[in-house]
Amino acid sequence: MLTIFVSTDKVNTAQDVINGEYRLNEVVEIRELSQINGHKNFLVIESNEIKIPIRWSIEIPPYLLPNYIDFTPNNLLAIVYLFLNNFEKAYHFAELNAFLLSDIDTINRLQHGILQDIDTTKEPIQTPFEIYRHWHNIAILAHYGQSNQFFNIYHINSYYQKAVDAAPNGEYFAFTGKHFASLMLDADELGKAEDIIDRCLEEAISDESKIELKNILYGIWLKRLTAPYDESLLAKLKNTLWEVLEHYEKQQNQVQIALLLIDASQVANMSNSFAEALGYIGRAINILGNEEIPELLANAQYRKGVLLYTWAQNGNPQFFKPAMEAYQQALKVFTFENSPEIFSEIQHHLGVIYSEIPDEAKKKSLWAAVSVSSFNQALNFFTRETHPYEYAMICNSYGNALTKYPPAIKTDNYAKALSYYRQSLDIRTADEFPTERVLTIMNFLEAAWFVSHQNEAEEKALFKEMQNLANEIKNLTQDTSLIADAERHLERVAELKMHFA
Repeated sequence: MLTIFVSTDKVNTAQDVINGEYRLNEVVEIRELSQINGHKNFLVIESNEIKIPIRWSIEIPPYLLPNYIDFTPNNLLAIVYLFLNNFEKAYHFAELNAFLLSDIDTINRLQHGILQDIDTTKEPIQTPFEIYRHWHNIAILAHYGQSNQFFNIYHINSYYQKAVDAAPNGEYFAFTGKHFASLMLDADELGKAEDIIDRCLEEAISDESKIELKNILYGIWLKRLTAPYDESLLAKLKNTLWEVLEHYEKQQNQVQIALLLIDASQVANMSNSFAEALGYIGRAINILGNEEIPELLANAQYRKGVLLYTWAQNGNPQFFKPAMEAYQQALKVFTFENSPEIFSEIQHHLGVIYSEIPDEAKKKSLWAAVSVSSFNQALNFFTRETHPYEYAMICNSYGNALTKYPPAIKTDNYAKALSYYRQSLDIRTADEFPTERVLTIMNFLEAAWFVSHQNEAEEKALFKEMQNLANEIKNLTQDTSLIADAERHLERVAELKMHFA
């Protein structure tokens, strides 16, 4: 429901305008200005002007209209239909107001991803609010819009900075700052993002603005968390997340609730609360299924797959099958054509799952075939040239999977596994990735004992390679169990070399 708060002398006029449109009064109500306290979704008509307060909600893009627009029936209906997402009607009623029509068209293009020109050279009207509005809108269009022009992060950063510098009060400062911090968050400039939010929280006026800022703040902290997790930061993150979640639950904003629950699932998983994490992601999936938003639902299914896959790899193989099912649901939306990175990451995980999934022996060859297909699809995108880190990780996983496939008739799966481990080791160097290198070396050593050799020279060459790699482990880690494993391999190699001598 959209509420319009009107000064007493304009109540009847405004009501007549709304009543003049078929059934519009079912979704728009007129109230006297004195009743404004506590309302969120509203307009104000006072002194023959339509005043548009900051809209923190995400129903329409964060593009700012002028703060005062002449009160005429057509202007009012154009703005009402804009806020109701009826752009056809909004265009119709804005025909006589070229400036308002241009703004409505810009918002429509922004919301629906339609290309538009962004004129950064145009001079704004020289009033304090219009200067601020100009730079805020330029920043929003460059950040979120579709344009033939290219804007790098430094350009957008400068537009946001000009906007916050010109903000007429703390609430507008916070409104722009929220999106400025979001840009920095996406660019992994976490320190700058947090500094912006801290400044905004000092300036913000309304409770709603503070919640919206905290929504960004916990996202910054979530990105900061890496294992081993900082317990104080984790506790601070949880408290802020629950505060924001409680706010949206009171508002019954189902989409925001679902998005927060997805993050809550990740936080619970960091705390090793698997059942809690699964409960949150399950609730998010139910909400998004009811809201019929396939992209967000697919993202939730993907996150559920990641959660189950992680727990399956940590000694709980019973979760491989539900992880597979969640990923397969996500792939209905995340195709190679529209989301190649997510598609390929899922294929990597599916390659592992298909090699690990418990099943009867006669079906293992079928699982091996689909596993190979998944790994190949993942490597089509994550190539050595474009994504070396991911390429090395997938090669390591592929090598592990090959050691679990049923024996092949024409090829030696273990020899093939070693070739993938070697490709991984070419990237996982001692200087850059010592931990990952140690793990891949251990995989290599375990698989190497099962390789079939064509002749004694090949066997000796492999033993020499194993000896060098095992010795390398002792220089790369202080983990006593890994060093003990390396020593075990070295002893076996030494025994066999004596046999050849």
